Amino acid sequence: MVSVPTAAEEVVTITRELIRVDTSNYGDGSGPGERVAAEYVVGLLQDVGLDPELFEPRPRRASVVARWEGRDPSRPPLVLHGHLDVVPAQAEDWQVDPFAAEERDGMIWGRGAVDMKDMDAMILSVVRQRVREGRPPARDVVLAMFADEESGGGLGSHWAVEHRPELFAGATEAISEVGGYSVEVAGRRAYLLQTAEKGLVWLRLVADGRAGHGSQLNPDNAVVHLAEAVARIGAYRWPVRLVPVVRRLLEGVADLTGLPYDPRDEDAIAALVDALGPAARFVGATLQHTATPTGLRAGYKVNVVPGRAEATLDARYLPGGQDELMGVLTELAGPHVRVEVDHHDVAVEAPVDGPLVEAMSAALRAEDPGAVVLPYLLSAGTDNKPLSALGIAGYGFAPLRLPAALDFPAMFHGVDERVPVDSLVFGTRVLDRLLDTI
Repeated sequence: MVSVPTAAEEVVTITRELIRVDTSNYGDGSGPGERVAAEYVVGLLQDVGLDPELFEPRPRRASVVARWEGRDPSRPPLVLHGHLDVVPAQAEDWQVDPFAAEERDGMIWGRGAVDMKDMDAMILSVVRQRVREGRPPARDVVLAMFADEESGGGLGSHWAVEHRPELFAGATEAISEVGGYSVEVAGRRAYLLQTAEKGLVWLRLVADGRAGHGSQLNPDNAVVHLAEAVARIGAYRWPVRLVPVVRRLLEGVADLTGLPYDPRDEDAIAALVDALGPAARFVGATLQHTATPTGLRAGYKVNVVPGRAEATLDARYLPGGQDELMGVLTELAGPHVRVEVDHHDVAVEAPVDGPLVEAMSAALRAEDPGAVVLPYLLSAGTDNKPLSALGIAGYGFAPLRLPAALDFPAMFHGVDERVPVDSLVFGTRVLDRLLDTI
């Protein structure tokens, strides 16, 4: 009798093989693309008898979608998705080669180990085991591995939604990254289940002025106009506004810690956020809008005043807050600086309660009895944003039971990105349970 590999046995191999494929996304089309990784995914799915489709809006920018039939095809399908691209890594900053997928200290190191080739591997390994064993999911599942998420998804999920919506026909819910991971709160393990995402606007500040000689007086200096605008925006303190999912999270933290919850007391709110440990970095950014200056460009010679200067901003707004954000930024930029939108994507909110949330929570508790599951708002974004245009409610659920000492949020886009092997194995068990019940 031939032994069927389990997801726990395959997940490490698949994670490492995906990391070894450099899919760095520089945002300008210059990277290697996702084609090689997509072909690897196609092979894994075809190997167990599924029929995936690979599509490529531009050369090398490839995504993969497959439909996996469930026990009850009358129910709306679930989209289970990940992305294959990663942000670039500067090898000289790392302790290891970021694309060698080295395993040390019980962890897999490499770019994408957390964002998000770990989840890709958990999905693929669980699907492969279940198909081999003849265990279909409770309902149809649309499996998707997208390109270009790290640059807004224009050549990945957005392209698929706009040009191939039939691939997601009937789907009403989706599961992807940046949720389901554990944090320690007052000595208890709590899992943060992502039910909402802030919206994003990538902006360009453009200042025009009078070009001239650097030795002359110039009251219309584009560099000065821009610098003043950037300084005002950088110093601005956005007011705290607690949206419903954040209130729910903080109430849960208050229950665990015994700390007071008073939505009118910013110090009390800050204490609750701090109680989340490293996860405070994510959660703290969900109390208000944010607008972070990320780049400056002006001039070409030290004695020449340029006629134009530019800056970039990464702005994130709370659900329902886009107009407020843009109004404040336009005012702060001032009369000499234009605010131009380079890229925009919506804020999304999914129900905090319901059958899918309960199924995800139950799967976690079954593998980690006594654990608490709390909803949260993601300060970043995922491919759930474009899927929402099809009426699909998206959740973040990449289940990982993590060591309390691991600064997990720092792994996202950080140096020495790594994920514990035990956490990957735990995640396969949780996903396997979930596919039985959803």
